[in-house]
Amino acid sequence: METRHLYDSSVVDMHLVVDWGNSRLKTGWFAGQDLIEVRLYESVEALLDDFIKRPVKQVLVSSTSRPAEEIRSGFTGLDTNVQILDSQTPVPIRKAYDTPATLGADRVAAAVGAVTLFPGQDCLTLDLGTCLTADVVDRESVFQGGLISPGIHMRFRAMHEQTARLPLVDVPIDLAEAWPVLTARNTRQAMQSGVLNGLAMEMNGLIENHRRERPGIVVLLCGGDASSFESRLKPPIFVVPELVLIGLNRILRYNVENLQANTPDVNA
Repeated sequence: METRHLYDSSVVDMHLVVDWGNSRLKTGWFAGQDLIEVRLYESVEALLDDFIKRPVKQVLVSSTSRPAEEIRSGFTGLDTNVQILDSQTPVPIRKAYDTPATLGADRVAAAVGAVTLFPGQDCLTLDLGTCLTADVVDRESVFQGGLISPGIHMRFRAMHEQTARLPLVDVPIDLAEAWPVLTARNTRQAMQSGVLNGLAMEMNGLIENHRRERPGIVVLLCGGDASSFESRLKPPIFVVPELVLIGLNRILRYNVENLQANTPDVNA
């Protein structure tokens, strides 16, 4: 479990968002719009054990890999409203997407995070996770779609598994200090160069094309490998590691506010 920031149990308006990716659970503990703490968990059980010590009233779960109901069931008996983000969940953006039921919750959350931080502007989100996703949400808060491409580790595995002799290699430990040269002189480094320089060129090509089509578009980079690529992309670039969590929090608040607005006042 990894912890960042500080949880403040004295804050009344605390709520939790859960981004359940392909490897682990990333959680954001918010006070209103402010991100107070980020925690990473290896299992649902670890999250629930911790939650009991620090309960909140509202939880939103986004899952790209496992049934989110697994988390909801764990909250049974607790005084907590757990929402599951799916294609039917109201969100504060519109979707110009042919198959909204197949649109990943993480892509939606990143788009909502972008318009939360940069309202009224065209935004391109680049999320470097298991896959690279590159999506556009326009100045009218309409999700215009995007692309999905293999992520770093998937590219390394594919070269190893789909060939007879290429080794399984990985990212250098300190990528900032050991970025691979473009013209490598051994196979291992050539594979690292192909994946990392190739991915940087791919993203720069996307950025260039979107800037040509939408002058002034804001480019936001997020995901586990985002910081390693910041200096490799054409500025200006905004690196927002917690963009998906920010978007999930906005979606949670949006639904809570709508519920409150539509709840009759029994004292009226």
